Amino acid sequence: MNTSINPTGLGSPAANYALGMLSEAGSRLIHTAGIVPTRPDGTVPADLAEQADVIWAAISAVLHAGAMTLSDVITVTTYVVLGNDLAVVMAARDSALAGHKAASTLITVPALARPEWKMEIAVVAAAF
Repeated sequence: MNTSINPTGLGSPAANYALGMLSEAGSRLIHTAGIVPTRPDGTVPADLAEQADVIWAAISAVLHAGAMTLSDVITVTTYVVLGNDLAVVMAARDSALAGHKAASTLITVPALARPEWKMEIAVVAAAF
């Protein structure tokens, strides 16, 4: 089982995430690549919230292919192009994880590999 770690005596997380996650030995791990908002037909939505939905659906599909779910995610690393609404990005993470907390890092960047991409997310998941 994955257990969140939020030691007393430290400041609270800045949003809805855990400061650390403990995975016991013997777990299976999935490390995703940075997942981008390209739909199966090759299109990319212009709207940031729609891009987040496309990414989280793709992450869910990758995890499902490895016999895991979003509740097995232990870390989330999100890259967002400067000037986009970070609250939208965090709300999408919270909605996708449906109350499950993972360690989370949000990084703003000047650009991603393609100009139409406004965000990219990589996760690590562990299950037993």
